[in-house]
Amino acid sequence: MAAGESVWDSLDELEDFSDSDSDYEATIKTTKRRKHAVPGPQPPKRPRRKAALRATSSPHNSPIPAPVDPSLQQQQNSHGSSRQVSPRRARGVNERNPGISAEDIYDAVCLGKSAMVTVVDEWLDSYKRSREVGLLVLINFIVRSCGCKGVVSREMLDRMQNAEIISSLTKEFNEDSVNYPLCTPGPQLKHFKAGLCEFAKVLVRSCGNSLIYDEYLFPSLLALLTGLSDSQVRAFRHTSTLLAMKLMTGLVEVAVIVSGQLQTTQRQHNMENSKSSDDRASDRLEELGATISELQEKREELSSMMNATFRGVFVHRYRDRLTDIRVLCIEDLGMWLKIDPEDFLNDGCLKYVGWTLHDKQSPVRLQCVRALQGLYQEKEFIGRLELFTSRFKERMLSMALDKDSDVAVDVVNLLLLIHQRTEEGLKEEECGHIYPLVYASHRGLAFAAGAFLYNKLKGLISSENQENERSDKAAFLQILISFYTQSEFHEHGAYLVDSLWAVAGSELRDWETMTTFLLQEAGLTDQEEGALIELMMCAIRQAAQSTSPVGRAQGKKHLSMKDKKIQEQDRRRITTHFIPLLPQLLTKFSADAWKVSRLLKAPLYFNLDMYNSAQWLERHLDLLLSQVCGIVTKHTEATVLEACTFLACALCSDKYTFSSRAHLAFSQLMDGLTECFNMYLSDLLQGSADDNDMYSAATALKRIAALCGAKDPTCWKLFDPCVELLKSRLESGELDKELMVPALKCAAFHLMWAKVNAVNFKPAEAELKRLRREVRSFCRVCQTCLSVNQAAVREQAFELLCDLLMLYSKSSVRSELALQSLVHLPSDSLRSEMAAFLLDYIFTDSEDHELNVEGEEERKIALLQRKRNQLAGYCKLVIYGVLDLSAATDVFKHYSKCFKDFGDIIKEMMSRSKLINPVLSAKTVCLSLQQLFSEMLTEEHSRRDLDEIRDLGKRLAMSFGIDLHRVRKPLVALHMDGIRFAFRDPQEGEEQLPNVTFLEILSEFSFKLLQQDRAQMAASLKAECPSAAISWPPVRMYQQSLETRFASRPREQQEEGGGAVFSHDTPVAKRKKTTAQVSSATRGSWLDSSSLHSNLPTPALTSTVQRQPPRPLASRKPTAAVSDISSGLNELDSEDEFSAGPQMRKVKPLKRRQLHSTMTSLDQQDLSSNLTLLSLIEDEEAEREEAEIENYDSDLETGYTLPSTRHSSASHLDDLFD
Repeated sequence: MAAGESVWDSLDELEDFSDSDSDYEATIKTTKRRKHAVPGPQPPKRPRRKAALRATSSPHNSPIPAPVDPSLQQQQNSHGSSRQVSPRRARGVNERNPGISAEDIYDAVCLGKSAMVTVVDEWLDSYKRSREVGLLVLINFIVRSCGCKGVVSREMLDRMQNAEIISSLTKEFNEDSVNYPLCTPGPQLKHFKAGLCEFAKVLVRSCGNSLIYDEYLFPSLLALLTGLSDSQVRAFRHTSTLLAMKLMTGLVEVAVIVSGQLQTTQRQHNMENSKSSDDRASDRLEELGATISELQEKREELSSMMNATFRGVFVHRYRDRLTDIRVLCIEDLGMWLKIDPEDFLNDGCLKYVGWTLHDKQSPVRLQCVRALQGLYQEKEFIGRLELFTSRFKERMLSMALDKDSDVAVDVVNLLLLIHQRTEEGLKEEECGHIYPLVYASHRGLAFAAGAFLYNKLKGLISSENQENERSDKAAFLQILISFYTQSEFHEHGAYLVDSLWAVAGSELRDWETMTTFLLQEAGLTDQEEGALIELMMCAIRQAAQSTSPVGRAQGKKHLSMKDKKIQEQDRRRITTHFIPLLPQLLTKFSADAWKVSRLLKAPLYFNLDMYNSAQWLERHLDLLLSQVCGIVTKHTEATVLEACTFLACALCSDKYTFSSRAHLAFSQLMDGLTECFNMYLSDLLQGSADDNDMYSAATALKRIAALCGAKDPTCWKLFDPCVELLKSRLESGELDKELMVPALKCAAFHLMWAKVNAVNFKPAEAELKRLRREVRSFCRVCQTCLSVNQAAVREQAFELLCDLLMLYSKSSVRSELALQSLVHLPSDSLRSEMAAFLLDYIFTDSEDHELNVEGEEERKIALLQRKRNQLAGYCKLVIYGVLDLSAATDVFKHYSKCFKDFGDIIKEMMSRSKLINPVLSAKTVCLSLQQLFSEMLTEEHSRRDLDEIRDLGKRLAMSFGIDLHRVRKPLVALHMDGIRFAFRDPQEGEEQLPNVTFLEILSEFSFKLLQQDRAQMAASLKAECPSAAISWPPVRMYQQSLETRFASRPREQQEEGGGAVFSHDTPVAKRKKTTAQVSSATRGSWLDSSSLHSNLPTPALTSTVQRQPPRPLASRKPTAAVSDISSGLNELDSEDEFSAGPQMRKVKPLKRRQLHSTMTSLDQQDLSSNLTLLSLIEDEEAEREEAEIENYDSDLETGYTLPSTRHSSASHLDDLFD
């Protein structure tokens, strides 16, 4: 095809087209169509390229040759000239030409792809008998596919223009529902879209050699689809655009075939023509020349139809207001670019993909990225994409932080293709946009970034290092260590390993290379050794457990048999390799607390049974035990001692036959530590110990306290010495936390192990009495510690108190009648001290303000985590009946003020207390508000204080949920208590009715009352309220809250999704779906009892002993504030195909006055149908929720989320309350 006749040369001249849908005009343009009054069908004549071009160049002025069948016309005239024809009447049109009907095609499309070829063949037979009837069937099928029950009659097809037909169908589109087949939910039509696409594909394929060129079927069909795609009715616009795009795709495929045939024929013609005159076959030349002319004519006709469809449909609809329409336009454009690069893969078509990369809706951006992936995968396309890459690379890099994770994943994969396929690739600073994503919480995005990083690191390995596979892996590990140490997120090694595991699993499983690096004397720096140990331990954990880091787990992952087999093989390889080498590693790094604490975790992932498989392995077990005992005697750091405790607990497990050897080793260690402590005990009690003696005793006691988590310390009789030491320190005022904290732990562990032994071995009554005395003695010591001026001692005492009160509560020994004497209930003074601890040290910001200096962020997080553990411990005492439910008032008071830090814990406590005793829980809520109100009266109060209490009341009211019948009794009890409190008799010296203002707070709970309960509360108010106070503002406010049903629901109810009852005046279509929240009763069967003192299992301990430390967070987090390029997506009048600021023609909203003026001009007889049209044209309110491809702000937020150990996860709540 000549360059001058290319259909794409004039794409820059598209600025002056009319886009009625973009402006959403209500008027439908009508233009007269030339009528061809032909008495009978005529065979098509060629060439008719110009006629076909005229037929499809305008969406409204497209002549469809419509010869009239006299018999059919006579039959139609007998029914009159009405525009509307019923389906039954339409079927009568084809009675004399039996064949497939529009309804038959629609039913076949709804069923799916299976019978599509047969359906198309039947329709082709019908079309060959009468092309006018066949076209009419196809048009009515399209109308039916749009969800319109109107029918296009033969008379309409003969006498009306496309615009008039569409206008008539629009008036008949009086459906009750806004849904149409392409968007109807449910299983009936879920295959409709695929079937419709398949129908269009099969239709073009079946007509590819003949009917495409008859200058009637496809020009007429595309002209109608172009007009429908410009309709204001969404169903017409969506369905016709889909069909037009799929037909266009089919035409492009046919055009590629024709172009290939043309090139082959032209080559044969040239070869034949190049022969000498004697060898040349003139008949062959003439035949090839005729074939070339025919193929060129076909190519021109196809180009004219494609050009008209591109201009008439795609250019208008790729920026349609409906997201689905924009998506399918870009999807098919990507196919055209790949199928026919000669005509489409140019700057004139690529600019549409580049512009829509800025689309506000993520499905459109996602489709653009996927279209580009298909292009960059082809090496021969790279040269054509150079300009596009240079212009839109910055945008694609910023999309790596897209707020939609699926888009970001595909963008990273696209950038990898660009880096691999293009000559320049990506610069290092450009790659820096992607590297941090390996630490993202989204699993797919992290894996995509891991693949990008792996490809980048492998590219850095020099050619001389690629001599063999082992040296290649060693070089990769060195580069990975360098990357990890230079990254600012180096605390998150588990996330880096997890991101690389799918692509670099063989390198990360290379234990031999890793241990070789660690054991060699020279080679790695201290920082690099630490990084390698961290990565190695993370890789061991990943291989042995196949668990994702916190935040990346996607539900419960069930391993297949193949994965389980691979995991077991990895565990055996790890065990076999590290059993002989781990003692050597511990020996080398025994002085480094950080490194040795990491290495001590390795045996936890071993297959420990292998120690018994051979005698030489038992020797390595003795070496390991010796190393662990030596490390305990060397270090006092909490992380090292905790790691030794976990390892000792694993090795001493009775399921291993070698556990007796581990017990012996750790018992000997405990003997030595106990002897060391007892050596200095007398001097400590007498106060004559010097600093060295105190340090030696404190370090020994720390190590003993750590080992008590794995070893029963009761046989060493440490309780009495520790308690005496604590008492002497409290009496003397010498509060040495290094000595007192481990002493508290040792004494508490003694009592915990004693309770376990009492349950297992049923001791004598004398032993139980002694144990009860010890519990009381220790609780008194801890109570004294709660008021000391030493934070570490105070907090440790509170945590241990929570644990021991739970361990010795009624619920813990209910099944053991012989142990009932061990029950210890807290005294009133202890309850007061613990409540005061909450107020003074948990619900206060005094310590947080002290940590506002730079570099203390991690310490603030650790402090908050400890406060949350302490609050959870106190809440468990209330939930399990150790403390009365009234003790929860000290917690409920701070629900609003401390919601950010403790809201999830308090909310969980309220929900569980409601399940135990709903009425008492509601009364406790009211009591907490009464206490706050009384405190406000005793101080100089202001309106602001009252507003804060009212805000708390709003939040507490929302906690009652949406099932008003279930919470009826609790709410009535709450209101009755509140009314009595408001009108209680004044005490001496008080003014009359000092609490009457409390009714303002109580009014926040009125919207939860049922109508009959409102009347009851109004009667109670009149009975309690003196006649003189009935007109006081608080009383009137409360009365109004009882009288108003739902007209003045609090705004917070809507925000938190609390309201399930709607006004009866609300239209059904506007009501939002409300899903009742699943009751937390399903979380545990223990909550089924309505008694406060339920038979509850003993929960996990609150103290941090025997608990894995929280993962340290990165001190610096990435701030991915990437400014998006604003896009109006205008086509600028420029020689350059790409604009520096991609823009689009502005979309104006539909004007109501335009619609009104149009509607008033219509005939009175069509008033009902025209009014129905109002419901079909896009409503402005609904359109606000859709995409507007106008000027908008950046569509990017923080594109990736670093893994966090914050307290928002449900699993953490389970840990706190379990």
